[in-house]
Amino acid sequence: MTDQSRELIEKYEVRKTKEQKSAFRAWLCQTLEEADYHPAVESKGMSHNVVVGDPDSARVIFTAHYDTQAVLPIPNFITPRNMGWYLLYQLALVIPMFVLAFGTEFLVILLTRSWLGEMSVIAGLVAVYAVLIALLWLMMAGPANKHTMNDNTSGVLTLLESALAMPEEDRGKVCFVFFDNEELGMLGSGAFTKAHKDVKQNTLNINFDCVSDGDSIQFFPGKGAKKDGAALAEIEKYFLGQGQKSVEVVRGFGFYPSDNAMFKKGVGVCALHYKKPFGWYMSRIHTKRDTVLEEENIELLRDGVLRMAADGTT
Repeated sequence: MTDQSRELIEKYEVRKTKEQKSAFRAWLCQTLEEADYHPAVESKGMSHNVVVGDPDSARVIFTAHYDTQAVLPIPNFITPRNMGWYLLYQLALVIPMFVLAFGTEFLVILLTRSWLGEMSVIAGLVAVYAVLIALLWLMMAGPANKHTMNDNTSGVLTLLESALAMPEEDRGKVCFVFFDNEELGMLGSGAFTKAHKDVKQNTLNINFDCVSDGDSIQFFPGKGAKKDGAALAEIEKYFLGQGQKSVEVVRGFGFYPSDNAMFKKGVGVCALHYKKPFGWYMSRIHTKRDTVLEEENIELLRDGVLRMAADGTT
């Protein structure tokens, strides 16, 4: 990796507070300017996206979110090719929340009914909402996870390495966008696609999110992208496996819940492991165990971006 990428890891791995994000954006823009780019920060509401290139003329938009998620006691376990396991795991996360909330309600009613009477029921309901809101706040806006190698320092590194290595003659063919606030509900990519409506509808988007932990690099096109056979063929042509690393464009069932969902021709990219009975899966993210950075994955994706940009036929 480049010295710039190692500096990013050393100084800017955590990007959650307003100050941390601002410092990262300032460093990123300066780094790209030194490489003869002209990055711009597009701000809308609470989101600040760093845009490198002209999205309205680019053939492909390569993206990644730079914001850091809150730390959780258990990982966000994702099985992009098995909806059943994915839903079961999400349900397993939700049930304890409601058990805690309604357990709190029962306790509040029990402790207050002697002096509040029927009003104790209302107090119990207030307790339910208070507990649920507090838990949701901790999941989305709680203390930052200090370990973000896979989610999503890996995606940021992929964009940065690709941009720094790209020959000047190819730079006008593509655009790089570093999204803010994916972890808060894809607010950054939502603001971007609202500002660039033609891009949202017509431009191929390849979004890198959690690409450094796993030997299988998989591309998950949405419904619109699946209809563009030429674009999928281009991805298969230029993103190539090497050594133990494999690459697959998932043309059958598959989903990837990230910023690519905001584009009609969005394609989500991630690295996965395989284990029965779950099939392909991702783990460790959103916890202190998110420490795996397989540099070969970043290099493989960087080389694919460079080949796709050099061809320019997408």
